[in-house]
Amino acid sequence: MSATQLKLLALFILGAALWFSPVPDGLEPQAWQMMVVFVTTVLSLILAPLPLGAMALLGLTAATLLDVLPIKTALTGFAHPTIWMIAAAFFISRGFITTGFGRRVGYWFIAKLGHNSLGLAYGLVLTDLLFAPATPSTTARCGGIIAPLFRSVASAYDSDPEKGTQNRIGAFLVQCIFQCNAITCAMFLTSMAGNPLAANFAQELGVEITWAGWATAAIVPGLLCLFLIPLVMYTFFPPELKKTPEMRDIAKQKLVEMGGMTRDEIMVGITFIGMVTLWVLGPTLGIHSTVTALLGLVFLLFTRTITWDAVLSEKEAWHTITWFAVLVMMAAQLNKLGFISWFSSGIGESLSGMGWVTTVVILLLVYYYSHYLMASAMAHISAMYSAFLAIAIAAGAPPMLAAIVLGIFSNLYMSTTHYSSGPAPILFGAGYHSLQSWWKIGFVFSLIVIPIFILVGGAWWKLLGLW
Repeated sequence: MSATQLKLLALFILGAALWFSPVPDGLEPQAWQMMVVFVTTVLSLILAPLPLGAMALLGLTAATLLDVLPIKTALTGFAHPTIWMIAAAFFISRGFITTGFGRRVGYWFIAKLGHNSLGLAYGLVLTDLLFAPATPSTTARCGGIIAPLFRSVASAYDSDPEKGTQNRIGAFLVQCIFQCNAITCAMFLTSMAGNPLAANFAQELGVEITWAGWATAAIVPGLLCLFLIPLVMYTFFPPELKKTPEMRDIAKQKLVEMGGMTRDEIMVGITFIGMVTLWVLGPTLGIHSTVTALLGLVFLLFTRTITWDAVLSEKEAWHTITWFAVLVMMAAQLNKLGFISWFSSGIGESLSGMGWVTTVVILLLVYYYSHYLMASAMAHISAMYSAFLAIAIAAGAPPMLAAIVLGIFSNLYMSTTHYSSGPAPILFGAGYHSLQSWWKIGFVFSLIVIPIFILVGGAWWKLLGLW
């Protein structure tokens, strides 16, 4: 029996065992059955015997065949606005890569900051930060823009693991990129595919997170982390090569070779600025964030900056639409059927007397470090975000604060292991660190990043009136 068959068999046995187990007191049978389908689906996303989209559709089909939900209800997730906002942003982000606009911006930063290895790190990090608001695929952002820039820098200084020269500059830069990528993902609602999923789960519990609200809450602790991470890496895990004056000239030469900005690059730049502006001003102007994303996509299609064939070929976006829609639907039904309120009240009683601050801190630590058991941020969010948010609210935490902080932490834990996120295998696979070194650095930085977001972030959120 193959590994895939064994995983599917294990999921079937677990699902059957839960299905036929007694319904807990205070819970309706349909709510319990919905929970069984949801838990089995989430576990299938973690074990991944088949691709995420395929497993999500299997869960949807099971929910209808077992008469837990009617088919019309099961398909409601595909009509959710958040689904199409994230899909449109996926399509648009491809333009940053195919037009060369992303590389141009990266080389510009390197030309300005690349006089030493620390400056190079900041240049790569700032490139990631700039494109984060409109690039929900962190894998595409890191793999299509940042990683090629990093490789060109490492190659320029002959920093190659196969030659034993990885510590010259490559090992330093790759961890700066990896650690800071988790921060840039945490700073915007649209900078990681799982963030809108978390926001939707929050909405199901009555908390409406706006694009500007998320960005405002994350900006201060996020920028502080982006400043400190390369500096700490430079101090405690320094590169052998400190001065890199040639890199500025190399970057300038690359820009010369690219020539002036093409028409398509200009269109992508206009779209990027317009979308971010409307995401910030949307609530005031009455423009929904999904409409903004669709406007950006239509503009690029109308100007022929990207083609409809390119949209159709964007497999990651259509893949995301599939599993995202199913999870959104299931989460909504769990809340509607009363499972979330039943579960949170039970856990809340066990944590009673601790105070909401202590409860939230405990939840955040458990949420963060449990990612060592996960290989997907989306699966992690699906499994724990709603329940943890409900527990925090039941403990007395301000709903908006709890929702945003849990959303932010849904990204921070992506800097832990070599399988923690899409960029992790890309960057680890370059071979600049041993597995032991990768895990060690990930844990060390968790001891820096978590206190910054809890303490500095807490003070900032107090100033914003979130608590």
